[in-house]
Amino acid sequence: MNRSYYWLILGLSVPAFIWLVPTIWMVSLSFQPNDVLARTTSSTALGLIPIPFTPDNYIALFRFGQVPMWFLNSLIVSVGMTLAVLAVSTTAGYALARLDFPFKGPVIVLCLMGLMVPEQAVFIPLYTMFADWGWHNSHHALILPRVAVPIGVFLMMQFFKAIPKDIEEAARIDGVGWLQIFWYVMLPLARPAMMTLAILTFLYAWNDYLWPLVSAQQREYFTITLGLASIQSNFAQAEGLGRVMASGVIASLPVVALFLIFQRYVVRAMTAGGTKG
Repeated sequence: MNRSYYWLILGLSVPAFIWLVPTIWMVSLSFQPNDVLARTTSSTALGLIPIPFTPDNYIALFRFGQVPMWFLNSLIVSVGMTLAVLAVSTTAGYALARLDFPFKGPVIVLCLMGLMVPEQAVFIPLYTMFADWGWHNSHHALILPRVAVPIGVFLMMQFFKAIPKDIEEAARIDGVGWLQIFWYVMLPLARPAMMTLAILTFLYAWNDYLWPLVSAQQREYFTITLGLASIQSNFAQAEGLGRVMASGVIASLPVVALFLIFQRYVVRAMTAGGTKG
């Protein structure tokens, strides 16, 4: 490796570290005693090194009995929403990209128009409809409003359009129906785009706060973001800054782990989209 490569790595590492400083600081504060943080948050190395070190903030947080239940609720909602979005977006995207049916053009226009509608604009109709059905304070009430995602349909439609038609035509010559082509040929080829959509959907569902705040009034149906937000004021006033930081770390761990595990699929999908477009 030449010297310019090392200078490039150094040049990229400095802004990356600066970008990570708030996260490192949050983790450090979460492992420091609250009586120390009450006096100052700028300990050794600008607070980036937890001295003195203690796990008491995490222990106290998990002793609060509802935190594991909120964590499980977030997993159920995030995984359920991800699977539902994948099912709807892949089938709709394939139909719009490959199949011919009446009013296909207006349907595509309606999907694109859905991108322009802010989610807050439909909160009142959604809340009223779910209230009439008696679905509030349930997992499916937190999942179903976000299943039909226009950007997911558009992403999968564009990816299926980029796949050469020769592959599909070869399967049809062999007498394979469109459903088998979709399941055995198209879905494996669309795996990078599906992984990208799954990661983005999971992140959105895990971090979502506004709709759970509207739909879940009972604490046993709170997600982790809503539940921790409901107790943060108490921690900040009575228990200390360390436990507030510990709650932030716990809420962000699944998101960080998901990205670190599946980031290669995101890079592959972006590369494929750039080369095909």
